[in-house]
Amino acid sequence: MIERVEPADVKQVIVIRRDLHMRRGKEIAQGAHAASAWIAELVVGGLDAATGHAALQLDAKSLAWITGSFRKVTLQVQSEDELVALHDHAVRLGLRSYLIRDSGRTEFGGVATITALAIGPDRAVDIDTVTGNLTIY
Repeated sequence: MIERVEPADVKQVIVIRRDLHMRRGKEIAQGAHAASAWIAELVVGGLDAATGHAALQLDAKSLAWITGSFRKVTLQVQSEDELVALHDHAVRLGLRSYLIRDSGRTEFGGVATITALAIGPDRAVDIDTVTGNLTIY
């Protein structure tokens, strides 16, 4: 039996680097990559390459989030070091955390650059221990 988690108790946080001065569309794309990284990982992990079908197993927090609130909060940081430190902190706490590295084909002069981060979906109270001091984007 899967534990019961209330949708209001779960969220996902997207963190965007503002020091890069990305075009607005680029920021949105990087945030979208971050937001979907967790489900992409689950799909790829459950993929049968021969049939193209994927079997997913969602934990209670993911199930509550994807079928309930779908709550996201977007925050900002001013450096790569800040973004990586948040990611490392989240991982140490056992939270899902996904750093996004842009290939640099359309911005950043061809240099691969860490642009965004997603933490969760997970319990809001746990994510807040990592991101609660950040500024809303």
